[in-house]
Amino acid sequence: MKIGAQLYTVHNHTQTLEDFSATLRKVADIGYKTVQVSGTCPYEPEWLRDELSKNGLECVLTHIPPARILEEGADKIVADHKTFGCRNIGIGIMPFYTGRKVWTLEDYHIFRENFIPIAKRMKELGTVLHYHNHFQEFRDVFAEKSLLDRMLEDFPEGSLNITLDLGWAAWADQNVVKLIEKYNGYLSRIHLKDYMEPIPENIIEERAYLRPIYEGILDYDTYIKALAKTDCEYMLVEQDNSYGEDEFDCLARSYKNVTDRFPKVK
Repeated sequence: MKIGAQLYTVHNHTQTLEDFSATLRKVADIGYKTVQVSGTCPYEPEWLRDELSKNGLECVLTHIPPARILEEGADKIVADHKTFGCRNIGIGIMPFYTGRKVWTLEDYHIFRENFIPIAKRMKELGTVLHYHNHFQEFRDVFAEKSLLDRMLEDFPEGSLNITLDLGWAAWADQNVVKLIEKYNGYLSRIHLKDYMEPIPENIIEERAYLRPIYEGILDYDTYIKALAKTDCEYMLVEQDNSYGEDEFDCLARSYKNVTDRFPKVK
């Protein structure tokens, strides 16, 4: 396994091409060799290819807005990704099609209708669609099956992987190790996320107080050892909010904390 940086962690520093370029250099200087591109300004695929190469980085996953995938189509999205050497195309969240803040089965049915053909075509073109969970996928609204279970049953074999976000799964009161074991075979790229409890009084309107890996309450020794027994290739650090701390420092602390304990993941 290798450790990588989910660039959404530093999305405030990727909103112009100049800042995006500087961010890739800073991430590489920390020691990361792989990144997930997410939450950035628009870019040409050739530009990203050259910037990655210049910094010795590999893009191993993206998050592309679902509406853009539907608008541009699988062929265009895949062609762009192949230009910068990425064969794993991610969706960060399923749209709330019915306008509610909690998904219903109707939302999922619309998503399934829209994205099964996309996933099939991406597979034909030699790429894989990835779905990233938050906490809602495990809510009781889906009755006896989680949203992830439904997806893996409904999408054709080999057309969908799960970017299992360990932090959000834990926050949803899931047994993370059991999920890792359950979804083995679909976990080539996962997210590392940690959090503290209770939430400090000055941190308002947050569901979880996010921290660098190993600076929260989650048992990452156990998680990483469980991941080592699966098909996981890349563990991508994602800290959505740094609460005024330097985002690059948070990424660096996560990198050091993980690689000090597991030197082989570099």
